Parts: sequence; C-alpha cells; structure tokens
Amino acid sequence: MRSVRSQSSPTLVRHGRRVTIRTMTASDYEAWIEVRERCRDWLVPWEPRPADAPLPAEDRHSFAARCSLRERERQLGTGYGFGIFVDGQFVGELTLSSVQRGPFQSGFIGYWIDQAQAGKSYIPEAVAVTLAFAFDDLDLHRIEISIIPRNDRSLNVVKKLGIRPEGIAERFLQINGVWEDHARFGITQEEWVLRRDEFVADWLTG
Repeated sequence: MRSVRSQSSPTLVRHGRRVTIRTMTASDYEAWIEVRERCRDWLVPWEPRPADAPLPAEDRHSFAARCSLRERERQLGTGYGFGIFVDGQFVGELTLSSVQRGPFQSGFIGYWIDQAQAGKSYIPEAVAVTLAFAFDDLDLHRIEISIIPRNDRSLNVVKKLGIRPEGIAERFLQINGVWEDHARFGITQEEWVLRRDEFVADWLTG
C-alpha cells in the first residue's frame, strides 16, 4: 500500500490495486451530487435515518459543511471519511467511524457505491485499503462492519474479504425510519496480522 501524503496533511490518500480512497473537499461536490441524484432510489432505502426525519440536505453549502465536519473528526481521531475513486472518477464513499481509543481501540466501517459501478469488487478493495489504514497506521484493535441481513450486495463484500461473522444484533439501527436487525462482522488486529499478506496480494498490490 502506498501513502501519498501523511495523516496530518490536508488530504489523506491511500491506494489499492485499482481503487484510491481520499478525504473529500468542497471541490468534489459536482461529482458527488451527480452520483447521489442518479442513484437516489438505490441508496436511500439503506441509509441510517430516524423515522419522519427529512433527507439530509445535499446542496453545495451542506456538502462543504459535511466535508469540514469530517476533517474535524479526522483531526480529533474520531472518524475518517473517504471518497472512493477509480481512475480519478468518484464512485462512492466509505467511512471509518465511531473510532474509540482507551480499552476499546475500535471503529466501524460503512460504505456505499454508485449503482453503475456495483459488482466490480471496488467496495471490497476499498474496505481492504481501509483495514490496512486502520490496523497498520492507526493501530486499532478491532473493526466492525454491520449489515442488514437482507442486503445481499453488502453481505457479498464481507464474504469476499472473509471477515468473521459475529451474530445478529436485533433492531440495531434505524434504517430509512425502521429499526433493522444487523448482522455483525468483525476483524481484530491479531487476525489482520495473520492475514495481512493475503489482503496485500489480493487487493493492495498492482
């Protein structure tokens, strides 16, 4: 895995075999909104949101504010938001969120992709890049991915990566206003060390 800039620099970039993940700025708005508008019906049913809550604002100002919030989280070490890019084209987003230190040393990964780019294994690759960042750069101990059991496409991501299932959390999170069960998948630092070479060979080297 190649690091373009350090964590403390304005832009954080990491590369996989085909995928680049990087922190986003206000200048990414046009590419982002084009995908969001075109894929709204594909994305909204799977997004966390309380019942009766309006859809988040997606105007240019709101996007810039969200980028600033993500940058603040990065500086605090509590979360990391990335755009996913293939050959310079924006194809989705990934977050490493709820990062906890102290005795936990853990975080959660979430993601979404442009419907037109689904099925090309870009998300598993982006997750693998993020796992390398989480374990090797941030020295976290555990990463979790939680998925609605009926979301077959998202389940395929963890299956391709061989991430260990941990069971079902009932009514775990409100998704589009409904309390949904989630299948929980986890990987620890110890597992990462044992499998690092596999992840590098399969996803991170050209």
